[in-house]
Parts: sequence; structure tokens; C-alpha cells
Amino acid sequence: MPPLPKTTHPLRIFAGSANLPLAEEVARRLGVQLGCCTTKYLPDSEIHVMLDEAVRGDDIFFIQPCCAPVNDHLMELLLYIDAFRRASANTITAVIPYFPYARQERMARGREAISAKVVARMLEAMGASRVIYMDVHAPATQGFFDIPVDPLTALPVLAAQFRDERFRDAVIVAPDEGRVKMAVRYAEMLGLPVVLLHKRRTSFTEAQTMSVVGDLTDKIPIVIDDVISNGTVLTQVPLLLEAGARPEVYLAITHGVLAPRALQLLDHPAICRLYITDTIPLPPEKRHPKLEVVSIAPLLAPIIQRVHDGSTISDYILPT
Repeated sequence: MPPLPKTTHPLRIFAGSANLPLAEEVARRLGVQLGCCTTKYLPDSEIHVMLDEAVRGDDIFFIQPCCAPVNDHLMELLLYIDAFRRASANTITAVIPYFPYARQERMARGREAISAKVVARMLEAMGASRVIYMDVHAPATQGFFDIPVDPLTALPVLAAQFRDERFRDAVIVAPDEGRVKMAVRYAEMLGLPVVLLHKRRTSFTEAQTMSVVGDLTDKIPIVIDDVISNGTVLTQVPLLLEAGARPEVYLAITHGVLAPRALQLLDHPAICRLYITDTIPLPPEKRHPKLEVVSIAPLLAPIIQRVHDGSTISDYILPT
């Protein structure tokens, strides 16, 4: 079969107000100028968006993680998608490093909304051609869409932090059953064993760890997860130590929501370092000596180029 013809539509990068530094770095790595657009908050709290340059016939990649304030950033994203569609863009790819409402992907109890599906339907209704997100909480979220979705993982940039001889006696720790496949990918990439913590969630913000499956004796735990918000994963540190782990705990977590309680729990003396990515910008009030931010721009830029060129990106996708 002959190779697919390359697109003749220009690649354009635009961004909302949620994470401009990330978008600027992605654009720099792609060798393109970040597109000009303006977001304004009106006196009555409505959001107004405007494209400041023509995009007719262009392939748009709009970067907007929907971090706090979630609803404002989501609404801004939807309005820009509508603006691009009305301005006759060729394609509109919503690049959402942090996907909103991702932890509301099912009915855990009766009479609940499946909010992640609501978001998917809104993105499609506004005219998104494609969606790219990173380490979404539930892989099944991809099935809420009828348009192409690229579910990426930050695993390559986070795992790179542990390619060091001092981690030869480490073990990858999955904080619950839902993160086992991610933990196995880390373990395969780093050549390390896996341990599972069995957890029972008691509310949106609290969970109880019931048991440890695997050997932690005299090992350095590397706890992995998709998001850290209230710091539930940090409350598991004493259990790791009781199971025989060294008092040298590392964490690699993609999305650093970081509620105040999580920052307080980071003070535990056994915690050495928490690695997060810049899918969510880190404001000064959330900085902590044990926090280190790893950029996903080196990962995101070539993926955007490949999507635009019609090349495969399967190496960057976490299998479900």
C-alpha cells in the first residue's frame, strides 16, 4: 500500500488561559508561533473568546487542561472550539492534558450523573474533530466519544526520573486495583517488580487501605498514580513502612491537583520526592520542597506532529 499523502493544511497551535507556559513550550518545540486569541471575563462572570487571526483551512490543536477553576476552563474550551468551527478551521483537536470530571465516569450509586460522558458529548456537539488527553482516571472514558480519541500517558517522562542505579532495589507500587496496568508498564520499562495495595474508597475524598499484595521488604517504594488531589495516596505511606519498605518513598503522579491536605501529608519524613507533570500549572502557594515538576512538552510536541502528519502514535498510548 502506498504511504498516505501528507496533509497540506497548516499546523496551528492555540491555547486557552489554563496553562499558557505549557502551550508556549509545545509551540517552541514544534517550531511554530503560538496563535493569538483573547479570553475576557465580563462583569457578569460570562466568558468571551475571540480569535485574533484567520484560521480558515488550518489544522488547529487547542491546548487547554481543565484544571481549577474547572467549569471556567471547560467553558472557555467549548467556546473556542465553536469559534474555530465558525472560522472555517479544517480540523479542531482539543488537547486536554487534564480531562475534567474524569473521576465521575460511572454511576457508583443510583441517580448520579455520568459527568465524564456529559463532557464528551459537549466537546463533540461544539465541533471537536479529535480529543487528546493524558492519563485519564478511567480508560473506559474513551468509549464516551464517537470521534477519535488519543489516550496518552506521561509514563515515559516520569519513569525517566528513576533510571538510576540507586533505584535498583526499588519496587513499583500500585495504590489500588485500577492502577495495576499502569504499574506493570512502569515495571516493564524500569525492570522492577510490582506491589499492589488493596484499597476501599469510603467517599470522594477518603479511602481505606486494606492490605498489601507483594514483597516490600527492604525495598524503595515508587508509588504511581494518575492524580493526587486530597492526598489519599500519601496516607498509605505508614502501611508501606509496616510492610518492611525502606523509609525512602518516591511518588510519580501525572496530575498534581494538590489540595492543602496533600501538601501537609508530604511532610512525612519517609517521603523523599513527589514527581508530578505540568499538565496542571503549579501556583506558588502549592510549591513544596519535596515536589518536582516534569514537563510533558517533550512528549506532547512530537505526538501533535505525528497526529498532524497522519503517523502512528501507538508507542505513546497506555494499553487498556
